[in-house]
Amino acid sequence: MRDSSTFSILFWLYAKREKSGKAPIYVRITINGKRLNLSLKRSISSKRWGIRTQRSIGNTDSDKELNLYLDQEYAKLFQCYQDLRLEEEIITPEAVKDRYTGNFKRFYTVEDMFQYHNRNLFHKLKPNTRKGYITSQYYLRKYIEKEFRSNSEKFYVKQMDYGFLLQFESFLRCTKPKRHSQPYIGNNAVMKHIQRLRKMTTLCFHLEWIDRDPFVKFKQHLTKTERGFLSEYELEEIESKQFEINRLKVVRDLFVFSCYTGVAHVDLLQLSKRNLVTGEDGSTWLVTKREKTGSPVRVPLLKKPKAIIDRYKELKVCRKSDTLFPVISNQKVNVYLKEVAEACEIEKNLTFHMARHTFATTVTLSNGVPIETVSKMLGHNKLSTTQIYAKVIERKISEDMNILRRKLEG
Repeated sequence: MRDSSTFSILFWLYAKREKSGKAPIYVRITINGKRLNLSLKRSISSKRWGIRTQRSIGNTDSDKELNLYLDQEYAKLFQCYQDLRLEEEIITPEAVKDRYTGNFKRFYTVEDMFQYHNRNLFHKLKPNTRKGYITSQYYLRKYIEKEFRSNSEKFYVKQMDYGFLLQFESFLRCTKPKRHSQPYIGNNAVMKHIQRLRKMTTLCFHLEWIDRDPFVKFKQHLTKTERGFLSEYELEEIESKQFEINRLKVVRDLFVFSCYTGVAHVDLLQLSKRNLVTGEDGSTWLVTKREKTGSPVRVPLLKKPKAIIDRYKELKVCRKSDTLFPVISNQKVNVYLKEVAEACEIEKNLTFHMARHTFATTVTLSNGVPIETVSKMLGHNKLSTTQIYAKVIERKISEDMNILRRKLEG
């Protein structure tokens, strides 16, 4: 809060600390009910102190000198308060004290936080991660504008507290996503925005822009979600469906290619002939790196993905861009996949990432490919990640149980 309607300065005697007949004099700064006591390094006998006047009631030269000193300190404190108001800084007892003692620190705004973070850390982040931060910053700006009638250039990082975070979370839950058709932002997406804000405020804490971490008491709650994938029947339906509209043909082909390679959309768009190599076994392999993690990926190409590559190798737009496939944004791909699902009478929420899950389950694990091999082809650094992605479908579970049953029943 930059401007305050309540500000007071009170000089008082700390009688309980009286030594050798004298007690220390303190000044109390109060702003909007918040208090801060500061020692003035002066002392006086409690018998010579006027509680109502907040001054010495004596008539000696030392009494007059003390009262003059208190008048001067009062004027200094009041001027510090006025300076903060004129400079539109945050006005708190601590801010007045820092200005008064010469320990004045600049208060950094939310926009300062954004700019410092983006300028110094963006080069370390993947493109999609950078986009995520830009979106989170967009929502935070909108929240500050709506709730505080301010903007990120005037709202200070120091003003963010536990209550601020709770209100920001509520704001996100009632907000329509910037680039999606859902009516509001889902829980896990909300937590992702909160997580990005947490990383930025932690940076501020380490830079000593703030004295405390506003996230100390804040707890994030992620919702466990099922990893959607297509059954063998559903995949065959999409593969065999005849589409009259060219954009649906292309999107279907890209989706099927990913179902048989596990390549994510962002990586698929960057594939070129240079990513096709001949392996030691003499077959064609797809060799690339995951954009998300930088992990190497090597996948031997089956007949179906090879046929899809051949279908587009002479396409003018692909030759011009030196890519294996036409470039279509993830947003448009997911919109078109809704039409593909409807045409194939598939009731699942078909998204491009579902192709990666389908590769892990229906195409590989359920056909006996070891999970360690699947993990390598997906570019995972940890096997536990693959276990989350690769939900073993009912047929695989049944087969595993039959093997166990034969062993136990001999």
